[in-house]
Amino acid sequence: VLLYNIGGDKARKLKMIFIQNGIKIRTVAKEDFSKPLGLLSGVLSEEEAKNIPEDMECPEVCNDDEISEEMLIMKGIFGKRLDLLLAAMRKAKAVVPLKAVITEHNVFWNSVQLYHEIRREHEVMSSGKPMEEEKEE
Repeated sequence: VLLYNIGGDKARKLKMIFIQNGIKIRTVAKEDFSKPLGLLSGVLSEEEAKNIPEDMECPEVCNDDEISEEMLIMKGIFGKRLDLLLAAMRKAKAVVPLKAVITEHNVFWNSVQLYHEIRREHEVMSSGKPMEEEKEE
């Protein structure tokens, strides 16, 4: 699990939940925001992270390096295990609204790129309006 901008009591609670479930935690420093998520999470080696396949590049390039909110990125956590972890987070009052799972589609993205994507999705979901379909060119 990669943690961003999470400190204090919430960080302590989250770390306890993840450690009790045998999950490694890494707090990502700002200087690492530009590195591929796959590299930060151990999915990719240094060499693999340098060779981004054209069809795997992030569709939107972000020019800033800011992540201004709490964010949590998980690797290899799906299904029932994910449901149990999210329930434990709610019970401990350690909820992080912006969260995502590393997939084959975002493994080469950097933290800022994923932050902007899940921030946009979170805003749409919170508004109750359907997401606009992307137009093909």
